[in-house]
Amino acid sequence: MSVKLIHRPRRLRRTEAMRRLVRETHVTADDLIYPMFVTHGSSEPIAAMPGISRLSLDDLCKEAAKAAEAGVPGILLFGIPAHKDEVGSEAYAEEGIIPRALRRLRREVGDALLLMADVCLCEYTSHGHCGILKHGRVDNDATLELLQQCAVAYAAAGADVVAPSDMMDGRVGAIRTALDDGGYTECAIMAYSAKYASAFYGPFREAAGSAPQFGDRRGYQMDPANAREAVREVALDLEEGADIVMVKPALPYLDVIRVVREVSEAPLAAYNVSGEYAMLKAASANGWIEEERAVKEVLHSIKRAGADIIITYHALEYLRSLQAG
Repeated sequence: MSVKLIHRPRRLRRTEAMRRLVRETHVTADDLIYPMFVTHGSSEPIAAMPGISRLSLDDLCKEAAKAAEAGVPGILLFGIPAHKDEVGSEAYAEEGIIPRALRRLRREVGDALLLMADVCLCEYTSHGHCGILKHGRVDNDATLELLQQCAVAYAAAGADVVAPSDMMDGRVGAIRTALDDGGYTECAIMAYSAKYASAFYGPFREAAGSAPQFGDRRGYQMDPANAREAVREVALDLEEGADIVMVKPALPYLDVIRVVREVSEAPLAAYNVSGEYAMLKAASANGWIEEERAVKEVLHSIKRAGADIIITYHALEYLRSLQAG
């Protein structure tokens, strides 16, 4: 006897046209931010991140123009300094790599892109930690003053958004105060609100030369086991004046993205970090996965979890795949 089926969900999966018609989640250029590394010297590829390079100022501008042409709303800059010292002085120097890059980009791309600048000291300090050291530990309050200087320097050079990633307590409020006092009231803050002490940052640390020379960052970045703490961190950053909040990394913390989405109406970013990127590249290079499809699944999972903004090194490749159909 044949079974009479009442429900046939497969009807809506039968063809690509039908799947497109009922698709729930869409990742478009408008959702993406492209992170970029800039250096004083010549461009050079990053071995752990195939397809990504430390870019000279000339090549940075060329790559930024490609991002604008692809429709990406903004880029997030990370600097490779000419020299490092105990207090990360190039991070906030007027002729430091990020202010130089921002001024050049503003001249060459105008308002075609949002210019975002990461605010942290780890790339710039000789010890590789995200703040000032006292007695072998990062001094939270002493670090705030330097983060303020970074943010003001970047806003003065043309940044639309500053993005503090250091995880110091009170840094959003300190930066908001410094920006407002300096007349940069329109410069927005995208806070790395829930930034975990993750194993997935390894390729970035190679790219930026920012690995700690001793110890680790678990004393200031979040414990990967915690989710409720992320809600508290987000609430504190919003109270202090953050315009956008972020969860980082993305893939191991999709549950955290979802929780934050449910408790906050603020724009929510998620950072699809270097280790997540490198894993897909390595698996693809070995023929273990189909890279284009895997990237689409990853980005859709982040958007589906609740992120409004996805910071990803896959941005331009993904958009090229969309245009190719």
